[in-house]
Amino acid sequence: MPLSRRTILAGMAVMSQASLAYAQALAQQAPEVINLWPGKPPSGNGPLVPEHTDGKGSVTNVAVPRLAIYRPAKPNGTAVMLAAGGGYAHIELGAETTPAAKWLQSLGITAYELIYRLPEEGWTRDAPFEDGQRAMRIIRSRSAADRVDPKRIGAMGFSAGGHLVAMTSVLPDVVRTPAIDAIDALPARPNFAVLLYPVITMLPPYNERPFPSQSRSKASTTHAFKSLFGPDATKTEEIAYSPEQHVDGQTPPLFLAQAEDDPISPVQNSKMMDAAAKAAHVPSELHLFATGGHGWGMGKLGSEETVWPKLCAEWMARGGFLAKTV
Repeated sequence: MPLSRRTILAGMAVMSQASLAYAQALAQQAPEVINLWPGKPPSGNGPLVPEHTDGKGSVTNVAVPRLAIYRPAKPNGTAVMLAAGGGYAHIELGAETTPAAKWLQSLGITAYELIYRLPEEGWTRDAPFEDGQRAMRIIRSRSAADRVDPKRIGAMGFSAGGHLVAMTSVLPDVVRTPAIDAIDALPARPNFAVLLYPVITMLPPYNERPFPSQSRSKASTTHAFKSLFGPDATKTEEIAYSPEQHVDGQTPPLFLAQAEDDPISPVQNSKMMDAAAKAAHVPSELHLFATGGHGWGMGKLGSEETVWPKLCAEWMARGGFLAKTV
């Protein structure tokens, strides 16, 4: 159900305090960067032109997938890998994961921002999912050095990054590329997952735009679908890359938030993932906002979705994923 006005106002009040912590986090030192793969990454030759970041922090032409580590002053033992969206055609770090990483950092959480490879840039379809698995394993391999509790390593994804996180959550053990070292023997499944306006299913009619609820008659594939498959895919492929089809009792607890008027990823994505989790007896918490559209990141000032960081922090605390109540 959409949130009440009282809940929204309360969340905005809390976020005014969080804004101060966020501003303080902005002033901290630049993140450490570690590459995911020793030498050349697998599964393709990569882009032919140099990596590019535009004025809004959107990244393309990723040849060297990596993690940027945002360390808190006082780590509480929780870690979160973050994946931004962009339809697997670009990565919206500036609008989504960089602000979220700094917010998590302000809570005492060690945040690992993932810069992953994109299928249409000389890599195979599985490249982003290889990077998601490898990133989770690297984080686990560094848990002692980074003062992280290996039982409190989560993942957070926005839009297509939500699809990447969901795939990593439900299919962490799929062998997408041969193991290269001992790190690849470590678990890739996160202990909890946060999915924000996620792309989930690759099945029709929700892999098309416009969606059935929209009035235009001519449909085309969504950008995430197009980036992964081109103009079409077999039914087997659609099922294989639809996380809601693979939820089971091992799926980690889920937190989902989405606007009901999302024009890019229909709200049915979150509803289907939530329903699949509940059917498998996996804890899942779904928050729907009446308005907000798509791509709101930390939440636009004065909007309903501004409350999601407060709700998410409370959910993590209730689930035992934070050392103390936030």
